[in-house]
Amino acid sequence: MAISAKKSMTGDIVRGAILASLTKMDPRIMIKNPVMFVVEIGFVITLVLTFFPDVFGGKYGPNEWIFNLIVTVVLFITVVFGNFAEAIAEGRGKAQAEALRKTKTDLTAQRSKTDGTYEIVAASMLKKGDIVRVEALQMIPVDGEVLQGLGSVDESAITGESAPVIRGAGGDFSSVTGGTKLLSDELIIKATVDPGESFLDKMIGLVEGASRQKTPNELALSVLLAGLTMIFLIVVITLEPLAHYVNGSIDVATLIALLVCLIPTTIGALLSAIGIAGMDRVIRFNVIAKSGKAVEAAGDVNTLILDKTGTITIGNRLASEFVPVGKHQREELVEVAVMSSLFDETPEGRSIITLGKELGVTKERESYHDAENIEFSADTRMSGMDLADGTVYRKGAVDAIKKFVNSRGGQIYPDLDEKTDRIAREGGTPLAVVKSSELFGLIYLKDIVKPGMRERFDELRKMGIKTVMCTGDNPLTAATIALEAGVDNFIAEAKPEDKMRLIKEEQALGKLVAMSGDGTNDAPALAQADVGLAMNTGTAAAKEAGNMVDLDSDPTKLIEVVSIGKQLLITRGAITTFSIANDVAKYFAIIPAMFASVVPELRALNIMFLTNSKSAILSALIFNALIIPFLIPLAMRGVKYRPMSATSLLMRNIFIYGFGGVITPFVGIKVIDIIITWLGVAHL
Repeated sequence: MAISAKKSMTGDIVRGAILASLTKMDPRIMIKNPVMFVVEIGFVITLVLTFFPDVFGGKYGPNEWIFNLIVTVVLFITVVFGNFAEAIAEGRGKAQAEALRKTKTDLTAQRSKTDGTYEIVAASMLKKGDIVRVEALQMIPVDGEVLQGLGSVDESAITGESAPVIRGAGGDFSSVTGGTKLLSDELIIKATVDPGESFLDKMIGLVEGASRQKTPNELALSVLLAGLTMIFLIVVITLEPLAHYVNGSIDVATLIALLVCLIPTTIGALLSAIGIAGMDRVIRFNVIAKSGKAVEAAGDVNTLILDKTGTITIGNRLASEFVPVGKHQREELVEVAVMSSLFDETPEGRSIITLGKELGVTKERESYHDAENIEFSADTRMSGMDLADGTVYRKGAVDAIKKFVNSRGGQIYPDLDEKTDRIAREGGTPLAVVKSSELFGLIYLKDIVKPGMRERFDELRKMGIKTVMCTGDNPLTAATIALEAGVDNFIAEAKPEDKMRLIKEEQALGKLVAMSGDGTNDAPALAQADVGLAMNTGTAAAKEAGNMVDLDSDPTKLIEVVSIGKQLLITRGAITTFSIANDVAKYFAIIPAMFASVVPELRALNIMFLTNSKSAILSALIFNALIIPFLIPLAMRGVKYRPMSATSLLMRNIFIYGFGGVITPFVGIKVIDIIITWLGVAHL
């Protein structure tokens, strides 16, 4: 199971959504959506009028009940379609929650007792502070911090990634999650949560609770829609006395149908679904957002703060060049460098072997089985190997190698310092290489910028987002990496307080700031940032401080999170634009036809040549109901986001969804008018 697995709208989800659409018609639920609540009240009134047409004292013809019945059915369908949009979004979330819940099996735990022994208890009984022992191939029963041990953990049940990760005591990779599996060794873990408060519990609650979370912008739009509904309600109520004043009349069912056509039912029906679908897209991207506000804030981010190591760069310095010194040629240096790295299992050592192979030098470790491996140590700051014949190979820090060569009576070439300084100025790390007492040259280790980072930062720049790189490197190295990666600014020799200061400075300018982190020292900055993306591999403090948690622990995902946030805002804006344009078009389509008999001058405005007032009302009402399910896939999928300036994006959406929202009702209403006229409904 993986959260990132795409959840299609299966038959079970659709059937559940249909049932939920009916149960959501409970007035106590509907009143939370004022627009659709008004439609439901209209449905109840027209239902009564269908069976008791004179209940309000009106004058009705012999076939008036058929018209009322049609209006009732269409209003019912409108409410159901509106509820269905929200229910589909919730159904997808519940399916994800159920998949998460499957990871919570009836686990047991080895809990430490005061006498140092262990007792078997249910994992649900573990409390914050309890010490548990987990052995190889056992499930980790609780969220916690590793106190002792180092082991490989399978987190695929949570992250969907099959590759195991290493967890151990100390550092920023000591956090473990309940429901994952220890594959090797043994861990002693201290529980950091009480029952029901685990990370998995919170994820399930967030997924299932998505329908109850509304962002400030969503709430503001809801208030606006409610206000528009009240305005149109007052307008429609005044139409009957106005018609009576000009010796006309409008029946109640027609007034209700007109009201439903005028109020913003399209966006009212889809607003909640858009927000839930936005949360769903983030979750399917393997990011848990602790609130809808966090996702929305990501879409408004102005400044992105990124760590260098592991985010912008690969994270390990890799060999990129061999620089010979003195009388030696590069071919000689490559062979000595490869020999010195033959037993080196570090990423740097493997990269030297790989670069050597690319340059035609291949050595097999098995050929030197009698050699002694010399591991790197903090004292010597060198590594290498000693052959049985007494030949010595070493690589390490330049000053350490200098001392080694001097101790053996070797020569230090004059160009060594010059070439060492050149590598340092370019932001690299020089390693000197020696065979016995002979210095051959330098290995240029470089912090490699991840492929495609410059292009991604260019996209962010098009969005109007400033990128800032934070690194502990010296200013020279930081400037080199920043230039290569294409970030807008950088902070060198950065400390935790420097990140906090930068965030506060940007926020003081009215900007929204996003950053990622995984360590306890990142927690204050994650809490201060408007969007704090914590790594799942990080400490409990970091995960608590952030308002998002990346289950894949990929710091570059912050860039995608920003894109998803913008997609949420754009989707809401696009459908709102379409809805408003839709309503304006409906006004011009139906109002002239409705009042042409009372005010003949309005016939000139009946540009769609609708058959009569009843045809105009029914056509608009039916179109109003049908447009909602047509827009549900767009609300679920989201409007595709393309990096561009805000002005270009606004003009694009106005053209597509504004112009499209005006044209669609004219075409749709006219087609429906032709059909109902052909069926004879227009002349009831």
